[in-house]
Amino acid sequence: MDVQTYMHGVGREARAASRFIAKAGTHAKNQALTVIAQALERKAKRLLEANARDLEAARKKKLDAASIDRLTLTTTTIEAMADGLMQIAKLPDPVGEIIGLKYRPSGIQVGQMRVPLGVIGIIYESRPNVTADAAGLCLKSGNAAILRGGSEAIHSNQAIAACVHEGLKAVGLPETVVQVIETTDRNAVGELITMQDYVDVIVPRGGKSLIERLMRESRIPMIKHLHGVCHTYIDDKADFDKAIRIADNAKTQRLGTCNTMETLLVAKGIADKVLPPLCKIYLEKGIELRGDAAARKIVPGMKAATEEDWYTEYLEAILSVRVVDGLDQAIEHITTYGSQHTDAIVTEDITRARRFLAEVDSSSVMVNASTRFADGYEYGLGAEIGISTDKLHARGPVGLEGLTSLKYIVLGDGHIRQ
Repeated sequence: MDVQTYMHGVGREARAASRFIAKAGTHAKNQALTVIAQALERKAKRLLEANARDLEAARKKKLDAASIDRLTLTTTTIEAMADGLMQIAKLPDPVGEIIGLKYRPSGIQVGQMRVPLGVIGIIYESRPNVTADAAGLCLKSGNAAILRGGSEAIHSNQAIAACVHEGLKAVGLPETVVQVIETTDRNAVGELITMQDYVDVIVPRGGKSLIERLMRESRIPMIKHLHGVCHTYIDDKADFDKAIRIADNAKTQRLGTCNTMETLLVAKGIADKVLPPLCKIYLEKGIELRGDAAARKIVPGMKAATEEDWYTEYLEAILSVRVVDGLDQAIEHITTYGSQHTDAIVTEDITRARRFLAEVDSSSVMVNASTRFADGYEYGLGAEIGISTDKLHARGPVGLEGLTSLKYIVLGDGHIRQ
């Protein structure tokens, strides 16, 4: 296969298909989403068989446990994919929404209309569920999608793509509205991120090395986050039971996700009380602890944390722990070492909670809740195309509105400018 020729053909087809999906009605889009969801559930056995082929190859390549976890499909995850698509179908259609319509002194009315971005290229690793989520969100927001999943998930992604095409075909939309790249050649990524004539936005979902590469090489605007160094700060005014429950869940509910806590900050006024039982839970669950001197004095078996640890997104069973003087030092630590992804405070002091919300400059900031909630599905977006830590266009979990733009509209009745 000539990759350049193939990718440019995909791009041309996506650009042509974008015109069809941009003018598709809400009912047709919702019906397509419904058919896709039904197909995923009906063909669950086929999806699991395809995923088993990918898992077998991944184990032969000796991929790490976190990668295997992200790659794995189960009956439950397939049901979640279908449910996410149905949630998207139930959400208001953002396309065509008019906001801020106002009369000007000249008599014209000026407002803004929400419109699709056009063609969205999505590059992701390991996670087959992204194929369904991305297809559903792009479809509902009126965009054509080019999906380039990781080579390790090629069979799973193609099986999901077949369900997507079934839904598009059912409502008379071109199957090229959503194209899943069929080649595992790495050069396909290089072509995709430079096809300015065909692609309007790139959304990368993958490891730090992938996103660093795209930041260097892409000629197309991106919606991205580089890494997720997420923090939970336990204030000395925290409820003990809440603190234990939240800090446990934030780290151990799932290790290999970008919203998993990587650093625990504990106020020194509560550290003696909360760290021993909490660290006991972590150790029982196989979490390696790396702490500062104060934390290691309270929990002697803890390894010494290095400066590099505070910057690290582990995505595995390792947690950094630091005892801080209080809220000011916690915010300073997050500002210095964080990645502006997701950070949480556990406290019963409303004034401190409000300060944390106002002063921590992350895409999601939480009070008395696990960082694991930083997710489009949990936020009611149906699903997410990714999480953005950028400040322009979209920030945080990116749902339907994040995949649209605004254009100005003017309504007149024969008005001319004097």
